[in-house]
Amino acid sequence: MLLDLVAQRQVLFVGGKGGVGKTSVASALALAAARRGRRTLVVSTDPAHNLGHLWDRAVGDEIVSLTEDLDGVEIDPARTTDEHLAAVGATMRRLMPEHLHGEVTKHLALARDAPGTHEAAVLERVAETVEEAEGRYDLVVFDTAPSGHTSRLMSLPETMSAWTEGLLRRQDRSEKFGAALRGLGGDDPDDPGVTLLGDREGRTATRDRRGRRDQEIRRILVRRQTRFARLREVLQDAQRTAFLIVLTAERLPVLETIELHAQLERTGVDVAGLVVNKRSPGDRGDFLGARRAQEEAHLTALREGLPDVPVVQLPLLDADIVGAEAVARFADVLGAPAH
Repeated sequence: MLLDLVAQRQVLFVGGKGGVGKTSVASALALAAARRGRRTLVVSTDPAHNLGHLWDRAVGDEIVSLTEDLDGVEIDPARTTDEHLAAVGATMRRLMPEHLHGEVTKHLALARDAPGTHEAAVLERVAETVEEAEGRYDLVVFDTAPSGHTSRLMSLPETMSAWTEGLLRRQDRSEKFGAALRGLGGDDPDDPGVTLLGDREGRTATRDRRGRRDQEIRRILVRRQTRFARLREVLQDAQRTAFLIVLTAERLPVLETIELHAQLERTGVDVAGLVVNKRSPGDRGDFLGARRAQEEAHLTALREGLPDVPVVQLPLLDADIVGAEAVARFADVLGAPAH
C-alpha cells in the first residue's frame, strides 16, 4: 500500500511524533520510488535534521545526490530565515525613504526571533521546492518536524493567503484615499517627498515615486499570494499530495496521531495512511510476546479513533538504519506485514 502511494502522488509528507522513525520511513519510500525509475527528492524540514545521519553522509541546505535517481536536502531554518529577511529588507529599503532605512533594520532584527518567523521562512522554502520540482522531479518526499510544528506548517498557507489578501485590501483603500485627497488638491502629509513650497514639479515627482512604490508593493503581495494559494492547492489536492503519519504502537504516539489527523483534516490535507513502525515480533519469547499484546491494545484504540484510515505495520528491525545499504534493506520491507 505504501509503495502504491508513492506511485500515485507527486508530493508526499511524512510526519508524526518525534522519535518514531519518520526519517527512516521517508528515506525508504523515496528510495523505493527512485528504484522504480521516478526521479525523487527527499527534503527534511525538521530543525533537528537526521537525514544526513541516516544516510551516513553530509547533507545540507544544498541538494546532494544520495543514490541513483534520488537527491536529498536539509532545509536550514536559520539560513532560510536570514535569507528571507535579507530579501525583505532589500525590498523595504528600496521602497522606503533613505532616512527610514535604520528603522527597517531595527524592525527586521526584532522580527528575526518573533514567533512564526521561522515557520513562515520554511514555508517559503517548501513552496519554492514544490514549484522548482515540477519538471525536474517526479516525486518530492518531505520529512517533517514533530507533530506540533507540522500541523502549524500545514495551516500556514491558508493563514498567509488570508493575511496577504488583507494587506492588498488595505493597500487598495490607501490608494483610493490618496487619489481622493489629490483630487481635492491635497497631498499625502506623511510622504517626505512633498515640498514645503508645494511646487507643482515636486508634487508630480512625489506622486510618481509613490505610484511606483505602490505598484511594486502590489506586485510583491500578489506574487506571495499566488505562491501560497498554489501551495494550498497542492496540499489540498488528494490526487497529487498525501500525508503519512508515522507512529509506534504506544499510548502517547497513538493519541498524538489521532490529534494530528484531526488538525490536518481541518486544513484540508488528506491523510492517506498510518505507518505503525517498530512492531515487536510475537514469536520471540515471553517478553516480546507481552510487548506485542500491549501494542495490539494500543492499535485497537488507534483503529477505533481513525477507523477509515489505512494502517500499515512495519517490523522492529534488529539493527539501526544507517547508510545507503541499510535504507535499501528497509525499503525492501515497506508494505510487508509485521511478524
